[in-house]
Amino acid sequence: MSEATAEGGEPEDERTYSGLVSAFPYAVRRSDSWLFKSYAVAGGLVAGVVALLFVLALVVLIAATTGGPGGSLTVSRAFFIVTGLFVVAPLCAPVLLVARRHRRAHATRGYDAALALAGYCLLASLYVGLVISVPSEQQAAPTGLLAPVVEVLYGLPALAGILPPALAVCVIALVHRTAD
Repeated sequence: MSEATAEGGEPEDERTYSGLVSAFPYAVRRSDSWLFKSYAVAGGLVAGVVALLFVLALVVLIAATTGGPGGSLTVSRAFFIVTGLFVVAPLCAPVLLVARRHRRAHATRGYDAALALAGYCLLASLYVGLVISVPSEQQAAPTGLLAPVVEVLYGLPALAGILPPALAVCVIALVHRTAD
């Protein structure tokens, strides 16, 4: 078998991806945008760490609730899993969308870069959402240049922490629909 063919006998350029994990290297190989390539690495690492944290937290939740009555505890476990998916899926979405566009041969460097920017906005919005939702007993006194901003974020109700990531997901969808 020559070096120009993949394991399945297909030419190297015609290989696509077979799932979530293989979409990341495929999108990085096919994209010409360095901004997108950086997001694919950063977003993939963050998505992996967040997924791992949710799995570990779920194990702790299951261990803490064993031996008790079922019903509401089962619902809380399911809610925990759904919440994890709502955090991890948008982190992977820009990479999956770019991989899909490249597989269908409709992608451009501008589309890739625009989705990367939207992905980085999502990363920032997750951080802002976490700052907003920090319980008051765990809030540290803000210092530095961003202290006034952090104070305003601390003053918002914890439920408002959902808003920045939700808006960032809408931005990703808008960029996907409008970018060339």
